[in-house]
Amino acid sequence: MSGCGSRSSKTFKPKKNIPEGSHQYELLKHAEATLGSGNLRMAVMLPEGEDLNEWVAVNSKSATVDFFNQINMLYGTITDFCTEESCPVMSAGPKYEYHWADGTNIKKPIKCSAPKYIDYLMTWVQDQLDDETLFPSKIGVPFPKNFMSVAKTILKRLFRVYAHIYHQHFDPVIQLQEEAHLNTSFKHFIFFVQEFNLIDRRELAPLQELIEKLTSKDR
Repeated sequence: MSGCGSRSSKTFKPKKNIPEGSHQYELLKHAEATLGSGNLRMAVMLPEGEDLNEWVAVNSKSATVDFFNQINMLYGTITDFCTEESCPVMSAGPKYEYHWADGTNIKKPIKCSAPKYIDYLMTWVQDQLDDETLFPSKIGVPFPKNFMSVAKTILKRLFRVYAHIYHQHFDPVIQLQEEAHLNTSFKHFIFFVQEFNLIDRRELAPLQELIEKLTSKDR
């Protein structure tokens, strides 16, 4: 998989749904109902009386799949502009460059093009979502102790795709009239990670000004 072409031909299958009747399902329906109200900040807040870890886990499971699918689609619209030639390194502006490592297949961080990095990243995220020991779908099966650590890593890496799109490919996004979609998706993403401190502030630095602009009206 050496470029965008290999990735854009892939279809990442969405994760199976949380079973109806489970407490996880009820939590998810609450989140979806609140999200439907249009208030993104309120949609991620912990409901009164609910367990923080379970709420974050259920929302991380649901939100991670949603953000994964949204980013996959958004990036898919600009793959013609993100090539080995145009983006020989995975970056977010001149100050930030990302090297890939997954700790298993690639243990030592490697420098690679943006399309290759994003291919590695999305394939890795899909593998995590498909792992029943990490993202259990059966009723009554608890989330593993390392779930939050894995979820944080997934979200941190998905943020890097947003950062790359905003810094390197925002002009094509405007040309394709995807700006509102991108901003809404990113705004929901940021509200979620901010509410539960899921991404270190230093990791968010490449888009800090945009984050302040998008979230200032909802404080």
